Amino acid sequence: MTVIGTVGLPGSGKGEAAEVARELGMPVVTMGDVIRRECRDRGLDPASHHGEIAQKLRAENGPGAIAERSLPLLEERLESADTVLVDGLRSDVELDAFRERFGDDFVLVSIEAPFELRRERITDRGRDDTDDGESLKERDERELGFGMGAAMERADVTIENTDTLERFRKRIRAVFEEGPEALP
Repeated sequence: MTVIGTVGLPGSGKGEAAEVARELGMPVVTMGDVIRRECRDRGLDPASHHGEIAQKLRAENGPGAIAERSLPLLEERLESADTVLVDGLRSDVELDAFRERFGDDFVLVSIEAPFELRRERITDRGRDDTDDGESLKERDERELGFGMGAAMERADVTIENTDTLERFRKRIRAVFEEGPEALP
């Protein structure tokens, strides 16, 4: 059993890494889906209220709330798969929750890219420089405020996603198939 987590700022490549996992037949639990589900449960549009509800969930239930809601989903998928990806950790508290539950079977991959490159990618996706009316800089500040920087520093492996998409996909595929030792 292995649970691989990804962490990274918006536009760094987490979604692309999740797509590679799916192509390899690896189940993916997206922490953002937990937030989107909570938005819908509260009668709110996830596209407009994602950041707000993420903050409220943490305020109402503690900083590990989204990880705690993700654990049953991961455990369910591990019943039929040896390796599962949890996409989109946002904090060191969430990292602690996964490491406490899965121990050495949990591997964290930090996906990193410079601000300007991430902004370009987000613009190319047609999302302009905003999400929920926030600029990318504001989103970065919010994410880092959750403790994302501390989680990124504690990652088992870091992938700098500054090269071609093909090269990134090859590197992330190697980590998924061979483990963190696949990268130099």
